[in-house]
Amino acid sequence: MPLFLDSGRLGSAVELNASNCITIGLINNMPDAAFEATERQFTALVRAATPNVVVLLKLFAMPEVPRAETARTALAERYRDIAELWDTPLDGLIVTGAEPRAEKLTDEPYWQTLSKVVDWAKDHTASTVWSCLAAHAAVLHGDGIERRALPQKRFGVFDCGLVAAHPMTEHFPATLWVPHSRYNDLPEQALASCGYTILTRSKTAGVDAFARQDGSFFLFFQGHPEYEADTLLREYRRDVARFLGGEREHYPALPLGYFNDGAAAVAEAFRARALRDRRGELVAEFPKSALEVGLQCPWRAAALGIYEKWCAFLSARKTERRAVAAGLPGMRLRRTWRDWPLGTRRAADGSAR
Repeated sequence: MPLFLDSGRLGSAVELNASNCITIGLINNMPDAAFEATERQFTALVRAATPNVVVLLKLFAMPEVPRAETARTALAERYRDIAELWDTPLDGLIVTGAEPRAEKLTDEPYWQTLSKVVDWAKDHTASTVWSCLAAHAAVLHGDGIERRALPQKRFGVFDCGLVAAHPMTEHFPATLWVPHSRYNDLPEQALASCGYTILTRSKTAGVDAFARQDGSFFLFFQGHPEYEADTLLREYRRDVARFLGGEREHYPALPLGYFNDGAAAVAEAFRARALRDRRGELVAEFPKSALEVGLQCPWRAAALGIYEKWCAFLSARKTERRAVAAGLPGMRLRRTWRDWPLGTRRAADGSAR
């Protein structure tokens, strides 16, 4: 069924009242270069995960996120200001990460607004997805868990194993492949001691996904299951461009577990050339086409499975709310996953279960 994209800025807001419609908010905090791609990734993933549900996706932006004036103008034409969120009924919410600029999250210009979003989501959504930096912000605001700076960027595709039995990961294989791209990490022991359930973990990358029922069901990702096949390549090219332009001191490392041997050799040859002839103009000769050969997306089936389950939960909760509001006998509003009916869901290998 269709996904309607409603920014509320295009002249006529979409209003849907169908019993099988769920409303999801997307707060897009990504920097200018990745803003449109991030919207596309989450939109495509939710659309693919809801073949039997009508989805109304509302777009929101926080004005405190640093942006160029041209990007801010374009954004204002399509995105709602975050101030409109507080009075907008939503079933679910997705909050993206952002490029870290400050050493401490509390020093980011959007910290106060993002903290308010965390508090609002607990009482006004059935479930919220927190991605990467947004996940770090949510646990810092809620439980004082500080992220830790990594020695170097955690960048690549990592094998993650299932840790806990949970409806969100039921029918998944024992090992999943998940992209990660971050400079910070959350300590697993601190998360567990504060009541978070670790869902998936990588021996190399650490905690991947975790969750907690806190009014709303909060689902956290340190990785990026929404990424497209070439997203890590585009991030790698951006980091190379920053090195060539003098914005960073060291040439970026290749994303782990991502390129095949042939592409890795091409990337290494360009690296050697860049170290000999470091100048901003050289980025125009970055071998993007050659590096795209052989790129795969082994995490796509798992990502689709996760969002199918998440959207099914939102739909079930909305049905329950309608039944309770109508006063149907025996109906109650469930607040947890404990007795949530799983039914038939797509497994992470793409098959139906």
